[in-house]
Amino acid sequence: MEQIWFGPAGTADSFAAMGYKKTTQIPEYLERMGLNAFEYQCGRGVRVNENTAASLKKSFAEKGLRMSLHAPYYISLSSLEEEKRQGSVRYILESAAAAKLLGADRIVVHTGSCAKLSRADALELAKGTIRAALAALETEGLSDITVCPETMGKINQLGTLEEVLELCSIDDRLLPCIDWGHLNARTLGKMTTPAEFEEAFRLFDNKLGRDRLRVFHSHFSRIEYTENGGEKKHLTFADQQYGPWFEPLAELILKYGCSPVIICESAGTQSEDAAAMRDQYRAAAERKE
Repeated sequence: MEQIWFGPAGTADSFAAMGYKKTTQIPEYLERMGLNAFEYQCGRGVRVNENTAASLKKSFAEKGLRMSLHAPYYISLSSLEEEKRQGSVRYILESAAAAKLLGADRIVVHTGSCAKLSRADALELAKGTIRAALAALETEGLSDITVCPETMGKINQLGTLEEVLELCSIDDRLLPCIDWGHLNARTLGKMTTPAEFEEAFRLFDNKLGRDRLRVFHSHFSRIEYTENGGEKKHLTFADQQYGPWFEPLAELILKYGCSPVIICESAGTQSEDAAAMRDQYRAAAERKE
């Protein structure tokens, strides 16, 4: 069975409920929850205390845990305004530098919206911004940090699976962050069946190759959506109305021999739901044996 990385996006409600108060206690909390990954949240800005970062880096390494980092939400690779695109390059650099301090090896980046542009034109702008960011990362000695453009949940956002795969095709150092809840939301529920999940795997494999498919980055949560806009809000696994469901993905991870990072973004129960996915994956692996 391949090594799979399961963990929460930020700390779940249970972190405080279990008596934890300090960021430096996250490794102990993850161990208690039986999880081995964590996505550090910088969605509202990159703010990382160097001493805390050093402590986390040391503890994560000692315990065999893995960390990624979510870059600021306001990054817009496809903005019509050059100043905003240059700002996005700067935020990517800041995120990568923070990731380095924390011992994280991947940063997740939003792609932006289409605004008044055609989707094709927005994608070309995003490609230019990503190229500039990769060049800047190399100049700053941060090219070992993998940038992961994310599939997005709102219909008017750049970030269909096909768009993210095309964006990542410009450089082998890029790795898609496949947010399965976002894909289900923006397609109005068309990411739930085994066939729909496998079609996504085939698209990935055909566009970027098996090597990148095997180590894809992933977000997973159930998301409420509307017919006009797509994503509305993140839910928990207790919700049974909206998908997606993890079992089809678990089967495909085994079928394709993948070793992904799967970060749960449930609303408050992200650690518990990450543990549920871990258990579902183990059960699928046992059935396969």
